[in-house]
Amino acid sequence: MGDMQSLFWLQPAAALVFGYLLGSIPFGVILTRLGGAGDLRTIGSGNIGATNVLRTGRKGLAAATLLLDGLKGWLAVVLVAQWSPIDAPVAAVGAFIGHLYPVWLGFRGGKGVATLMGVVLALSPLSGLVYAVAWLGTLALLRVSSLAGLAAAFSAPVAAAVFDQFDYVFLFLAFAILVLWKHRANVDRLMAGTEPRIGGGTKGG
Repeated sequence: MGDMQSLFWLQPAAALVFGYLLGSIPFGVILTRLGGAGDLRTIGSGNIGATNVLRTGRKGLAAATLLLDGLKGWLAVVLVAQWSPIDAPVAAVGAFIGHLYPVWLGFRGGKGVATLMGVVLALSPLSGLVYAVAWLGTLALLRVSSLAGLAAAFSAPVAAAVFDQFDYVFLFLAFAILVLWKHRANVDRLMAGTEPRIGGGTKGG
């Protein structure tokens, strides 16, 4: 009986740890260093995500960071699903938390928007498509990165409900709340009309 209980906990624990380790790879920091752009944590907002990489003026590095941050979330879910489909959401949690709080950077990570897109795409492709449209559409319309990220994050649980994937509604909602928490300083600036737009200026003009 003890061996069965150990096995029952071993698989989700392994999925969580695997997802966390994969999600905690700080691609923004790695790419900016390799690209000679310095330590990303000392640039702009100090955030390790693609938006801050863009502040280095290196659009290629920013695009690569965006892609890799999304890919690690997607890959964590897909790889775990190969050997234990029931534990894929656990791997998603691990990857997302790993990006937000990576052990390698003293638990000071990114805001999770790109990684969350990868996770959502892997768990629910239709919700992932809605996420991408909400993110890119809001970004193109308003050119405010934080607002686009928040719109995308909260579109995921709504999309899951619309597509009758209720198993994911509360998981995606929890992820969205964490994204909101990581953006709390941005929300303050949005309310004050001082949040910068991509390309310069503030939301308030």
